[in-house]
Formats: sequence, C-alpha cells, structure tokens
Amino acid sequence: MLSSSSRLLRVLSLLQTRSHWAGAELAARLEVHPRTLRRDIDRLRQLGYPIHASSGVAGGYAFRAGQSLPPLLLDDEEALAVAIALQIAAAGTVSGVEESSLRALVKLEQVMPARLRQRTDALRSAILPMQRIGPTVDAGVLATLATACRDQLQVGFSYRDVKGRSTTRTVEPQGLVHTGSRWYLVAWDPGRSDWRTFRLDRVEGEPVNGEHFAPRAGPGGGDLRAYVAGAIAVDIQGEEARVVLHEPLEAMAPRIPPAAALLEAIDANRCLMRCPAHQLDWLVYWLMSLDVEFEALEPPALIERLRAAGERVARALAPTGAGQGKRRT
Repeated sequence: MLSSSSRLLRVLSLLQTRSHWAGAELAARLEVHPRTLRRDIDRLRQLGYPIHASSGVAGGYAFRAGQSLPPLLLDDEEALAVAIALQIAAAGTVSGVEESSLRALVKLEQVMPARLRQRTDALRSAILPMQRIGPTVDAGVLATLATACRDQLQVGFSYRDVKGRSTTRTVEPQGLVHTGSRWYLVAWDPGRSDWRTFRLDRVEGEPVNGEHFAPRAGPGGGDLRAYVAGAIAVDIQGEEARVVLHEPLEAMAPRIPPAAALLEAIDANRCLMRCPAHQLDWLVYWLMSLDVEFEALEPPALIERLRAAGERVARALAPTGAGQGKRRT
C-alpha cells in the first residue's frame, strides 16, 4: 500500500497522462476504495490543484487549467523559462531529449493559465534560432499532434509528399518518433485502411484535432521506432555501393540513418554498408567525413573516385615546387 503522500503524487501523475479518468478505473489503478480516492482528490484541491469532477455514468476526474499554476511547482517566470527550453529541445536542438521534452511540454501547457500561454507564444515568436542543417518542425505542430496521440483524437492536416503533391489527411495518431534528424507521426489512415508514417516537416499549416477514436494495437508489435526505421529505410534499386566500415554495427547505426544506407554486421569489429550508387561523388565526400577506416568493395567507379580523391589530397599536401623539376644553378 502506498503512503498517503506517495498516493497523492501518484494520483497527480495519472491525472496528467490523459484528459479524463473514470472514477472506478482510477481507483482500481491505485488499488484503493473510491471513497479513499475522493478524499485524495479533496486534499489535492485544498493544495490548489485544479481537478474537475463529474458525476453520472461517464463521471470521473480530469486535470484542468486553473487561475494559477499548482503550488510548490513553478512560479510564472520559471514556468516560462521551462516552456521555452522545452520547445527548443523538442525541436531537436539538444540531441537525445526531444521526445521527453515534448511529453513534459504537453503536461506543462495543460495546466498553464491563459496569461502565461500568451507570454509563451510571444517569446516563441521573438526567439530566432540560428539556422540548422536539415528540416525543422514547428513546436506548436508537435504539441498539437502529441496531444492528439495522448488523448486519442483524430487529427486532420494538409500533407506534401516527396513529389511535392499536397493532399488532405484525416488520421488516427498512434505516436511520434524522432530519428535523430527528423520527426515522424505514425498513424492509422482510415482512407487507406493501413498504417502510415508522415514526416512532420511536410505537414502544412496547423493540424486540427477532431473526434475521439477507439484505440487499436500499434504496428510492428507496438515498437514504433522500429516500425519507422523500416518504413523509411532506403530502397536500393539498380547499382549498389558496398563498403566495409571498420567499426562495429552498434557504433555506426546511430551515425548512419536507415534512409541513407543499410548496415549489416560482419563481425564484432566491422559492418557492411549498402546504399544506392547513383551519387558517387556525394558518397565519396560522406565516407571521408565519417572519420572511420573503410574498404570500398564496389562498384569499380566508386573505387576509382576514391583513388582520384586520394591523389588530389596527396598533391595538395606535397611540398611547394615538387614536380616542377630541378632549379638551374
């Protein structure tokens, strides 16, 4: 049995994971009697937490935005600082914290008073980050889609595909996945009766949340990250480039996205990289920038380009005047 204080924290945590809890379901999750749950809710209200209760068949509890932030958490200035930091992190500025930052941002904005939301929006529009390499995603789009995933709300948006064609989609969102360089939405598309992945930098305008939908089991056994990796993996058609990288697979997998190349383990110290061979000059540059020992296997044109690049580098490093013959005396 949880202590009274620990149980109150558990109630707060659960109330922030979804928009509404049925009273009986929440009591069962906490393993307490509904009367005990009601007393806990009353204690939280006395502390200033904005919890709404409803009665009847669909009755239950919901965490709502109040006139002030819940006490003992954050003051206004701290809340603004945290919200802006989370928005920047969710956009990919800080590697490895994107998804957790987004979850925290959704929780914070759920209880943020209107006056703070307005100040947050003003700061968001005034902050101009330095240009980043690769596509960027608006934090507002991320927050809207994250809320739709959490609350199981249909969402509609305009989407531009890889060929630049725009369509209007209404989907049932399952989850958001960050691959290290891009955000993807995994959703069930009723119009196509199948799961789809959507690059968020191709979502045009503001997504609009709609009605609730019945949850379904996610694709790939529920491992959305693995599902997205398979969905965006490069499709090698035609001539193939094969390069042995003298680093283990687990070291190279985080550095080479599946959309660029496929990796296969050779042994504990090497892996094989396979990718399309239609842009060999770009591949030469990429291999040199990896800062990894490698061995090019095929095609012959790749080996020839690497040899030519090596000769250019050697000439650039040659002593001044080399190859110009002896000076007269």
